[in-house]
Amino acid sequence: MNRSTADFRETSAEPHTESVPFSHVSLELGHLYMEDFTEGAERLRRHFATARPWAEAVRASTAARLATGRARVSTCFLIDDYFSRLSTPDRLIPPLLSAAADAGLTIDYLARESGCAVAPGTDRTEVRLAESVLHRLVESPPPGSGGFRPPVSRTGWLSNGRRTPAQRTSAALDSTGATWQPPSENTARGHSVFMDVELWSDSGEERTWSCAFLASVWQLVRLGLLRDNGRAVLTPAPWDDREFPEEWDELPPVVRLNPRAEPFSAYSTCSVLPTRFLPVEHAVRVVLGQVHLEAAALDQARSRAAREGFTVPADVADRTSYVFPPDL
Repeated sequence: MNRSTADFRETSAEPHTESVPFSHVSLELGHLYMEDFTEGAERLRRHFATARPWAEAVRASTAARLATGRARVSTCFLIDDYFSRLSTPDRLIPPLLSAAADAGLTIDYLARESGCAVAPGTDRTEVRLAESVLHRLVESPPPGSGGFRPPVSRTGWLSNGRRTPAQRTSAALDSTGATWQPPSENTARGHSVFMDVELWSDSGEERTWSCAFLASVWQLVRLGLLRDNGRAVLTPAPWDDREFPEEWDELPPVVRLNPRAEPFSAYSTCSVLPTRFLPVEHAVRVVLGQVHLEAAALDQARSRAAREGFTVPADVADRTSYVFPPDL
């Protein structure tokens, strides 16, 4: 007698990666330090007036890539409440939104940089986003290296190539004939552009994440590629014309200011930033090139974009783009 067999597995054992909605582009209209806000309303108005034509160009170029010509573009703005808190949300945010509106721009989503370090999760738990991304880093070994350098998890430094060997003996005194060697980039084309990125610093009992590393987390969040045990992170909380609180910790890490906004996460990102952020964003690309992400999250974005005829590069770093206008 033939007997049929069946495999049984617990439903809870099935890995599940929460799905998120996607825009085509997440457009960052700026990232200012607290010190910038102290310069007053005119500084903010100048910022958004300079950013507007570039924002319009991003919208137009995105629409041109789509057969329908209708691009889903959401805007966001990141406020640095991690490194300093010179002002409060109730005093800082209203003039920020007013200055954007004066320039004809709408900020759909407002984010706090501290949320890229630690954010509230479900069941009153904390999600340590920066730490989780650190654990996902897989260093790219330089060609011919033998794994001699300590891991990034111990040193807090991540490079895009081979560092200068720690050889202090002069060539004249070195019996082995070893000579000084320059650093080299792993994927150099002709000449190297070597970078060594500091991810954090320790001061006593507290670890301070670097601006470059938090900016890397910010990019991954906007790309919809981070999960906490399969759950989406930094899901925007609606903020419907309520007064802003007096304390930053009373404000969700990401708030949706525009109820008609396109989705926060996007297949690609574009950031309109002051030129002082150029080295920071170079460092971001180094980090993004060495972070291992969940395959399911990557596949969600890639497959959905493909169905819309929107090309998404395989390299996560290539999903990010920037504009550095003069005088921003």
